[in-house]
Amino acid sequence: MNVIVVGGGAAGMMAAISAAEKGHTVELLERNEKLGKKIYITGKGRCNVTNACDLEEFFTNIVSNEKFLYSSIYQYDNNAVIDFFESNGCPLKVERGNRVFPVSDHASDVTKALADKMKSLGVKITFYCKVEDLIIKEDGSIGGVVTNKKERKIADRVILATGGFSYEPTGSDGSGVRILEKYGHKIAQPKPALVPFELKEDYGARLQGLALKNVNFFIKDGKKKIYDGFGEMLFTHFGISGPLVISASSYYVKKLYGKEVKCYIDLKPALTEEQLDKRILREFEENKNKQFKNSLDKLFPAKLVPLMVELSGINPDKKVNEVTKEERKTLVHLIKNWEMTITGTRGFREAIITQGGVAVKGVNPSTMESKVIPGLYIAGEMLDIDALTGGFNLQLAWSTGYLAGNSIE
Repeated sequence: MNVIVVGGGAAGMMAAISAAEKGHTVELLERNEKLGKKIYITGKGRCNVTNACDLEEFFTNIVSNEKFLYSSIYQYDNNAVIDFFESNGCPLKVERGNRVFPVSDHASDVTKALADKMKSLGVKITFYCKVEDLIIKEDGSIGGVVTNKKERKIADRVILATGGFSYEPTGSDGSGVRILEKYGHKIAQPKPALVPFELKEDYGARLQGLALKNVNFFIKDGKKKIYDGFGEMLFTHFGISGPLVISASSYYVKKLYGKEVKCYIDLKPALTEEQLDKRILREFEENKNKQFKNSLDKLFPAKLVPLMVELSGINPDKKVNEVTKEERKTLVHLIKNWEMTITGTRGFREAIITQGGVAVKGVNPSTMESKVIPGLYIAGEMLDIDALTGGFNLQLAWSTGYLAGNSIE
């Protein structure tokens, strides 16, 4: 069969490979001047290929439409991805949190392994070729694509893998999703995910560059916690970022997108309020003649001390032996529940991935074929699927791309 794959990202390249391995004639159309533009910037340029955890744990890291992904992930799991790269000239290593990277630490090696494999299978690659429309036959099935050069490319089957809306400079501007919407596919609202938060308070500007390690971060909608995680976060000029915040954003976007909500940092999660109070008492004992503002150096990073003094409401010039039990209690509560207000996210330009996209109800999970347009397959970030950081999103691209190409008979 004559197969056209649209999009030279992770899902598209894997789809082209699996279709070619089935013996089909494959042409891959890429709008940019090179393949895998987004792959080059993943994992800070090192490319976190997948996650080596067991599959049970893997599914707990999927945020949207986990059940839809059972078929694709079980057919082409993280071990299959690791085997693919290892046997195609890109040795891998496993790091903290089961994250898998190329031994070389170069994302370019991941793209090269995929490009070399496509070449060996005879996949034709056409650059600077953006698809602007589909060719639909009289019976409603796919007949090919129309490019930006107004060229009509005829095909027996088409695989769309044009990406989401995040990192638009790489070419993922959501155009593929819009084309499918025109032909009757339902679209779940595309939203930026794995993205930093903007804060109402000026804490970001005041603490810019400060990283907090081993803290608890949680978001509340009224009394209900919608996220609670432990790890590292960072203050930036506009608000907060870092691994913990990036993960939290996917849950915020899913449930509370656009809403102003309260979030909290527990600066000392290893201690109960009682234990923390005892520790502060010890600090105060050792510094009893010091002013309150000079007594917190062992509790917080230097950059954070003035703000904590201010937020505690305790007179900064007060001697620590004069700090009352009530004031100490307020300080303990602040340390365990430092409250701030999320006003929104930084948007698609800074989002690692897109949440939302082509609704999965319109796609067959065991083949990735469109239920609306027979012969058309959809893979990768175009779909309403997303996961947390750590190699999970790329795995979703490999799995759905592989299944799409492999399902073409």
